[in-house]
Amino acid sequence: MKALAVTLGEPAGIGPDLVLAIWQRRAELDLAPFYIIADPNFLSRRAKRLGLDIPIVIAAPASATSVFRSALPVVPLNIIVTAEPGRPDRSSAPAAVASIRRAVADVMAGEAAAVVTNPIAKNVLYNWGFAEPGHTEFLAKLVLESTGKSLRPVMMLWSPELAVVPVTIHLPLREIFEHLSVELVAETGRIVARDLTQRFGLQHPRLVIAGLNPHAGEAGMLGAEDEAIVAPAVAQLVADGINARGPLPADSLFHEGARASYDAALCMYHDQALIPIKTLAFDHAVNVTLGLPFVRTSPDHGTAFDIAGTGRADPTSLLAALRLAQRLAGSAGTKASGVHATAS
Repeated sequence: MKALAVTLGEPAGIGPDLVLAIWQRRAELDLAPFYIIADPNFLSRRAKRLGLDIPIVIAAPASATSVFRSALPVVPLNIIVTAEPGRPDRSSAPAAVASIRRAVADVMAGEAAAVVTNPIAKNVLYNWGFAEPGHTEFLAKLVLESTGKSLRPVMMLWSPELAVVPVTIHLPLREIFEHLSVELVAETGRIVARDLTQRFGLQHPRLVIAGLNPHAGEAGMLGAEDEAIVAPAVAQLVADGINARGPLPADSLFHEGARASYDAALCMYHDQALIPIKTLAFDHAVNVTLGLPFVRTSPDHGTAFDIAGTGRADPTSLLAALRLAQRLAGSAGTKASGVHATAS
């Protein structure tokens, strides 16, 4: 069994705390083996600060599985990490980026089963000169560098209660109208339907597509975009044989009865998607990147600088990300019990 590759994330945040805490509970949690790509000395210092007696062993990806039960396997970075909890420093950004690069290289080389990324601090990366908007876009860039193939990554937030996809992601509201197009909505829907089939094992995934405007535009009275952009995109999806409905009013898509009628909801902008899932599943939602040639999951929370190094960070979301990565990497192309099945 190949191990999961876990990235360091922002070293001054809670990511290292969560990895250490979860490894310590590995037996009771019955987890798939994983390794973290980090500075071993940094992890030892963090474990000591947290009062955890955790053996840390430098390992190659291939040996991580055999090491995992007795020690935390660490694939070392060639970067000395000096950041303290809650205080990013000059080592933070290069270490976080190098860890992501190595994780992607490992999974692309077939040495890791999947990639699980810890939270990054975007402002720290931007100040260092990081050019991508976030994790999702950077992963696509790394695939392009590795294969020469351009792809469109799609962010899906998954939980047992709800799966949502923001068609546009990190954009100011005023710019959504410039970026939203028939092709963007349709292509996103195709990628979602394909990965729900190939990775989640759904033979006929059901998609709903939210309208952009209140009441899905009220037949053009509250905005023309739903009739001009969203409806034609839905028509394309249906013509492609995809079970898709929309545009539908977003204010009535997320109650319990409505959620039972679909497997994933495509939303037109960031908060339209993330508000409902964070309301329903704040502590256990998982960020899944669709459209990649490998499985990537991530906890759906930030770096939480204010509690880093205190031992108070809740590992539930990272645990869910590890379990979902294990499930998707192990069941791709097979029939699963559904997108909203538990990932344990």
